[in-house]
Amino acid sequence: MTWQDRTVLVTGAGGFIGRHLCRRLLAEGARLRILLRYVSQPAVQRLPEDILRQAVVHRGDVGDTALLRTALRDTEVVFHLAALVGIPYSYECPAEVFRVNAGGTLALLEAARQLQPERVVLTSTSEVYGSARQVPMPEDHPLSAQSPYAASKIAADQLGLAYHRAFGLPVAVLRPFNTYGPGQSGRAVIPSILGQALAGGELRLGDTETTRDFNYVDDTVEAFLATGHAPLALGRVTTYGSGRETSIGEVIRLAGHLVGRELAVVQDPARLRPTESEVQRLCCDPEPAQRVLDVSARVPLEEGLSRTLDWLREQPQRPDGSYDI
Repeated sequence: MTWQDRTVLVTGAGGFIGRHLCRRLLAEGARLRILLRYVSQPAVQRLPEDILRQAVVHRGDVGDTALLRTALRDTEVVFHLAALVGIPYSYECPAEVFRVNAGGTLALLEAARQLQPERVVLTSTSEVYGSARQVPMPEDHPLSAQSPYAASKIAADQLGLAYHRAFGLPVAVLRPFNTYGPGQSGRAVIPSILGQALAGGELRLGDTETTRDFNYVDDTVEAFLATGHAPLALGRVTTYGSGRETSIGEVIRLAGHLVGRELAVVQDPARLRPTESEVQRLCCDPEPAQRVLDVSARVPLEEGLSRTLDWLREQPQRPDGSYDI
């Protein structure tokens, strides 16, 4: 599959994965369109100028149906990544999270039903499963929303599958497990650990016993591209992950090895989820992505952490020594 001269729309292009996906699509020769939430300070989007110069930019809300119809006209493939992804924010503003994540997806699907792109790729999340009931977690693992964010994503996934079944819309859902890498916000656990490790002193973190299936962003982007064309991906959810289960404590140990010192941790109550909302274990079964998408994780966690640390060292520092990420 070649992306040369293919017209592609990426919603949520200003987000972490979205930025990496846009850069890869441009490198592959795609005609890129992007949807960015309008903000008064464009720098907040954190989208590099070289991408902005090469893309057709649509600014506005993902729930704006008129805007979506304009962005979708003559588009061949849509990658829908626009979402409010902060789990703590979903505790504070669940209605807004649901409006954007589920309502925005519904608006996109309705615009796509009218304009008929060749494929719509929706972005799911491993959070929809809740804590693993078995490891590795199969695709048919029961869904169990343990946060309003997870509930909003379950709704969005099911809307996409319903539009495929009811209207024949060519929808494919990709469910990546935890993605990390250069450019990720300091709110996420890996850049938080690495940033605090470089700044010195103790690390302030939440629960360090939870486990996740961490995947380097370049590998996740590869899975997105494959979902954009793989015949077997249509009308289904495909999970993507490495199959390696790693505790936050182990990430701390690896980070300490990279910076050359043992890292002390102080539990920060602000980073703890409500007890029944914490997802204790996540670990993907990598077989479905290998079979459906013909992709698998290539960057080991140790190498990915090293690359992310190198990127972080190049970022501006605040007066207190923390990093502006």
